[in-house]
Amino acid sequence: MTKIWFITGTSKGFGRVWAEAALQRGDKVAATARHVESLQDLNEKYGENILTLTLDVTEKAAVERTVKQAHDYFGRLDVIINNAGYGQFGAVEEVSEQEAREQLETNLFGALWVTQAALPYLREQGSGHIIQVSSIGGVNAFANIGMYHASKWGLEGLSQALNLEVQPLGIKVTLVEPIGYATDWAGPSARFARELPAYEHVREANRTRRGAALRGDPAATGPVMLKLVDMELPPLRFFLGKGAHDAIHAEYDKRLAEWDKFRDLSEEAHGV
Repeated sequence: MTKIWFITGTSKGFGRVWAEAALQRGDKVAATARHVESLQDLNEKYGENILTLTLDVTEKAAVERTVKQAHDYFGRLDVIINNAGYGQFGAVEEVSEQEAREQLETNLFGALWVTQAALPYLREQGSGHIIQVSSIGGVNAFANIGMYHASKWGLEGLSQALNLEVQPLGIKVTLVEPIGYATDWAGPSARFARELPAYEHVREANRTRRGAALRGDPAATGPVMLKLVDMELPPLRFFLGKGAHDAIHAEYDKRLAEWDKFRDLSEEAHGV
């Protein structure tokens, strides 16, 4: 059956790849971007199968109007992908109040507004798949992107609770967690806080780590996402890319070892 997709942040990167993958197989897509002119070539190629819409996900009223417009145009919504977002770089001490708030407004609240706007339509249908684009940084943490982690860890908890709430209503939820890919996430799309000399060692370590990393090909994620949305029982969490599973196994082994080390002290605090 032809699926109707609503995707935020489709001007480039994963959003663009997934929109094209859906369109190429005959699905229909409501593609949103802050600068809709970047989607003109998709309009010309796919005609009535694509609806391009200007959207800033931080504007809740605009989100509600845009989701309604997409539903009215296509008659239903099957796949909702909250992809819009960016990386805020900077040590925790370096990030300004405005930078912190803007990171959460886009990455966390933007996804919340789209999810809330879409849910009445999905509930009425008794079906739908909400895909939240998280990150390996949604289940692990690295220095110099603390606010980014705050936004993605928040999205993870929100979405796990959401899954429990809507699963009985026939609605699926998946957190997609990419590892490093050859997108401009750390380049033109990123934002950088003022730099304090005290944290130069952190920036140098990150440059070394990113330089040694093998970046995945974003185009390879298109066919995988089609398989994901076609699953009858998709996972709640799904990694994209090689190395993610090894990284998260190492992280959770470390956590469990530390928790177990202090278990007696933890239980002492129970008092009874």
